Amino acid sequence: MAKKKKIKNKNTGPGMISKIKSLLTSEKFRYTLGFLLFVFGLYLMIAFISFLIYGAADQSKLDISWRQLIKSADIRVQNKAGKTGAYLSEVIINRGFGLSSFLFVYLLIISSFEVFKRPLVKYRRALLFSIILIFWISVFLGLMLSGFGATSSIYLGGKFGFFMANWFSSLVGFIGTFFLLLCSLFLIVLFGTDKFIPWLKTIFARKEVATVAEPEMRDEDVKIGALIDQEQSISKVITEHDTVETNFDPDTGEIFNEEQPKIDDRIDVSDVEDHVERQMHGELETADDLQEQEKEDQDGLEMTVEKIEEETDEDYKASVGDEPYDPTLDLSHYHFPTVDLLDDHPAGSNEVTNEELISNKNKIVETLRHYKIEITKIRATIGPTITLYEIVPAPGVRISKIKNLEDDIALSLAALGIRIIAPIPGRGTIGIEVPNQKPEVVSMRSIISSKKFQESTAELPVVLGKTISNETFLIDLAKMPHILVAGATGQGKSVGLNAIITSLLYKKHPSQLKLVMIDPKKVELSLYSTIERHFLAKLPDDEEPIITDIQKVKNVLNSLNIEMDSRYDLLKKAHARNIKEYNAKFADRRLNPEKGHRFLPYIVVIIDEFADLIMTAGKEIELPIARIAQLARAVGIHMIIATQRPSTNIITGVIKANFPARIAFKVASMIDSRTILDTPGANQLIGKGDMLIAVGSAMTRLQCAFVDTPEVERICDHISEQQGYPTAFMLPEYVGEGDGSALDTDLTNRDELFSDAAKIVVMNQMGSTSMIQRKFSIGYNRAGRIMDQLEAAGIVGPSEGSKARQVMVQDEYSLEQLLSNM
Repeated sequence: MAKKKKIKNKNTGPGMISKIKSLLTSEKFRYTLGFLLFVFGLYLMIAFISFLIYGAADQSKLDISWRQLIKSADIRVQNKAGKTGAYLSEVIINRGFGLSSFLFVYLLIISSFEVFKRPLVKYRRALLFSIILIFWISVFLGLMLSGFGATSSIYLGGKFGFFMANWFSSLVGFIGTFFLLLCSLFLIVLFGTDKFIPWLKTIFARKEVATVAEPEMRDEDVKIGALIDQEQSISKVITEHDTVETNFDPDTGEIFNEEQPKIDDRIDVSDVEDHVERQMHGELETADDLQEQEKEDQDGLEMTVEKIEEETDEDYKASVGDEPYDPTLDLSHYHFPTVDLLDDHPAGSNEVTNEELISNKNKIVETLRHYKIEITKIRATIGPTITLYEIVPAPGVRISKIKNLEDDIALSLAALGIRIIAPIPGRGTIGIEVPNQKPEVVSMRSIISSKKFQESTAELPVVLGKTISNETFLIDLAKMPHILVAGATGQGKSVGLNAIITSLLYKKHPSQLKLVMIDPKKVELSLYSTIERHFLAKLPDDEEPIITDIQKVKNVLNSLNIEMDSRYDLLKKAHARNIKEYNAKFADRRLNPEKGHRFLPYIVVIIDEFADLIMTAGKEIELPIARIAQLARAVGIHMIIATQRPSTNIITGVIKANFPARIAFKVASMIDSRTILDTPGANQLIGKGDMLIAVGSAMTRLQCAFVDTPEVERICDHISEQQGYPTAFMLPEYVGEGDGSALDTDLTNRDELFSDAAKIVVMNQMGSTSMIQRKFSIGYNRAGRIMDQLEAAGIVGPSEGSKARQVMVQDEYSLEQLLSNM
């Protein structure tokens, strides 16, 4: 008995621990804790404010301990938060950190929202820098108000700040302590904000524009000065750093030709300015100095002659000393969704029994014998939804005779969805697919966690479900390259789209994949709107990340055509045949970003209810889709089109020809099955995720993985709660006929960067929205508005798609006259 009692006590321990763990991780506990933190933060704020008002009156009553203060009923305080609030304020503000203690209120409030999983800010960064600022403000106020603190009952810097300021002052004096605080504040702002360095660059960029040389200077003088400066910069790099092997300037992103310096568009503006100054002050170098400098250059270049001869194309030379470019570092703290976010659907009692297998086998054999068809062998393969019975007919039996008995076998088995495959390719048998009495649910969790998906090296891996043999079915969307999906209402088409999207979200980083979602129904894809700043792409002027308006659909598809043409131009310059080769060159730093090169993410366009779009817009939709389907594979743009009824007037021959991968859920008729698959069979599926996928000539029957709405919400919440990009991925601007132009822009309310941007555009003789965005570190929308204002002012010409705009003003003197008349 004692032994049994001892065992019982051992078992109760872990049970209690598991209950405590489940309580601490439950949603109720989380919301309770968040609410308590928020309320306590408000209470502390009221106590602090009251202390600043009534602290002097309560000072004499707070010299005792908190326990004595609570026990004494005769003591009354004026603080609105009572004795506890007055005592906390005395300890935290007066004896602690002074006015900087209000940051504790801020920390409590943001912590409450963090517990609610609705973060207001980047929590870890805010926590770290708030604690640093508490100490810094305390010491600063202690230094500035040291004389005031000696005569007042309230230390605005707290006793901590007062004594720390006195200690530093005794070491380095008042001035030294002040400069120490100033330097520490600079470091706090530098590391605490992301906009400080771009702000400094903007200031220096403005100064650079303001000091450009006079426009009337002769072009010959500019070229000579630029050539001299360029040669000197090359010789200086080689002579001062004998072991340098790189030819890529990390500050400017420029690639220099060390073998034969040329006068080209890579000459920096600062070189021109230096030459102008020397010319104005009579400090130009003599011919002897130039000859001596050339000799030094030649001596320096001898060290790298052999390496330069090995390079074949100066525009794509590798920066040997630099590490490969990693696009995922843009969001280095991004965490991929975990399988715990998905529900598990165990098989349970839905397994196929031996009795069911034997019964189906006997009925198949009896039906065939009734029509005088003998078989020599039969074998069953159990799948999640159907069981495949493979039979080997006796010699002399015609296959077409068995094929014609499809309805008779279905009648004898009393089952729907019987499909006969005669013969099974590569096996020499005839297959009879029979639905299971209790079909099994294939969970998305089981196929996401499968070894096949986890170890996949495909560019765009997509897992759809399980085959008849219970194998995970995986395809590479990059090789498809487009997918056509059809299925009647309620047969699993929307779940199939969710399975495709979920596969991509689990495998790709936001920097590697962008999704364009078009949903005329407005409800099917709306769940993904929360991941706008991570995975979605849209037009610059669109507010909604999911495109639902027909007119906007036209603009988006035409914008994708512009993006496709732009990418092909980049591939042509990079001598690459596809996006994979191009991104590999860019990652190896063999492409210069200053020449427009950039890392290209894959773009997957998902269109639901395609039939509604065709009936509404017709050719305006079909033509850009057909062009993308024909050409966009090499540049990483892929399409997934879904429709309910695949009639021939909706899925035309042009579209079918460019969509070799097709997925069919249960459809209404054999004609629809022939339209989508070019063969019957989809009309005989049993529904609920039962599907056929045709890739080329191969046809496979699958049970689609089940992804429920709560699972999609959890995945999107997991992604959206993390740090994302400032905006969604912006597609190129597209202005259709009748959409208006930049000439309608009101110039009376010009952007404050308008003049500086105009000078940059005229100086470079290139009108590019991305250049303005890069030079001034501003968003795409603001840069686009500035470009529209420049067009309305007559400084640049109209948009020409992916090409840079033509600059209508030739020099800065003309620009100054134009700006002065505005």
